[in-house]
Amino acid sequence: MGCTVVVGAFWGDEGKGKIISYLALKDKIDVCVRTGSVNAAHTIIHKDKKYALHMVPSAFVNEQSRLLIGAGANVHVPQLFKEIEETGVKNRIGVDYQCSIIKEKHSQIDRESAHLKGIGTTGWGVGPAQEDRVKRVGKLARDIPELEPYLTDVALETNVAIDAGKNVLLEGTQGLMLSLFFGTYPYVTSRDTSASAICAEAGVGPTKVNRVVVVYKAFITRVGAGILPGELTKEEAIKRGWFETAAGTGRERRSAPFNFDLAKRAAMINGATEAAITKLDVVFPESKSARTFDELSSDAKEFVAKVEAATGVPVTIIGTGPAVFDIIDRR
Repeated sequence: MGCTVVVGAFWGDEGKGKIISYLALKDKIDVCVRTGSVNAAHTIIHKDKKYALHMVPSAFVNEQSRLLIGAGANVHVPQLFKEIEETGVKNRIGVDYQCSIIKEKHSQIDRESAHLKGIGTTGWGVGPAQEDRVKRVGKLARDIPELEPYLTDVALETNVAIDAGKNVLLEGTQGLMLSLFFGTYPYVTSRDTSASAICAEAGVGPTKVNRVVVVYKAFITRVGAGILPGELTKEEAIKRGWFETAAGTGRERRSAPFNFDLAKRAAMINGATEAAITKLDVVFPESKSARTFDELSSDAKEFVAKVEAATGVPVTIIGTGPAVFDIIDRR
């Protein structure tokens, strides 16, 4: 039991939703706190249904999990209500009083700004909403009547749960290379995305964290503008089976091979205690649906060993397919 932080290593799209949903079921997560905002979708395939969640925490798959949205998050109210209905979590989700609110005017500014278009933002309005929050003119969740049934003190709930020995997970969104501080500025998001920031947005002090799981995909993708070391052509990505579109926006993802230097940096800045690798089966198809490490091909095993050597942390969870339990658990 304790507090686990799940954080993305690259430019998002690493498969955090899959890892979190697996941990929610396998480790019986009591409380899951989502941070960040609506501009990141976490994809979960559960009971033969696919979900692309922008607001509801990925631990919803465990019907016993309390689901929370931390004070540092931006809430898009219509999208939140849509997802609450879709996932059926009305009676177990809470929103912090101090979450900031994304209004339609923020989305409009995001869509119409030539500068933000050039950076490649999603158009949800997250950056303009963050700007209003910094100016101290933005609305908070406590100002929205429709949210009243869901309002709670997330920091208090979360810390009480940790102190009581319950199993708590902090769900990061996006990836470290999109961090306002540590990413490929200016082609980044409007907040820090590191494990430290996830803790801050949830209201959990660093001494209460037991595990930091950094999530890598077996290849790298990003949407929007900005550098992508080793970027492949679309044609080559399709040939390799690496071509993807974003779960939330449908935008085409640019692809590149796994970058060990970036992986090492992500482990360092996030203070990773362990790593997860997703989509190993895409790079090594013969490993699809493997449930034990011994079932992996020699090439796949060698790749995992190289990740461990580069990052200095053990790879404890390996995704070998799209479903929640297409996992090798080496813990």
